[in-house]
Amino acid sequence: MDHIVTVQDVVTAFEPWMEPTAAELDAIEREMPVIRAEMELLDAQIVVIDRTPCELDERRIRRARRRVLAAHRDHVNGLSGQTDGAA
Repeated sequence: MDHIVTVQDVVTAFEPWMEPTAAELDAIEREMPVIRAEMELLDAQIVVIDRTPCELDERRIRRARRRVLAAHRDHVNGLSGQTDGAA
């Protein structure tokens, strides 16, 4: 009997042991401000991808970059306060 690996992978792709753990979900939740800030920056960059940015676009991109840096800073500072070795 020949095994079809792709079908087997699809069948086992949703096994309970493959779900994210509570710790992984918590880590994602702590990182959400960074993810949101990076999405905002990406949105601002996509808007001007096919045109010359006007002054308002440039401000939006600068503001989004500052938010990304601040979110990264806050995230890293939050990690440095942890004692479980996650940092």
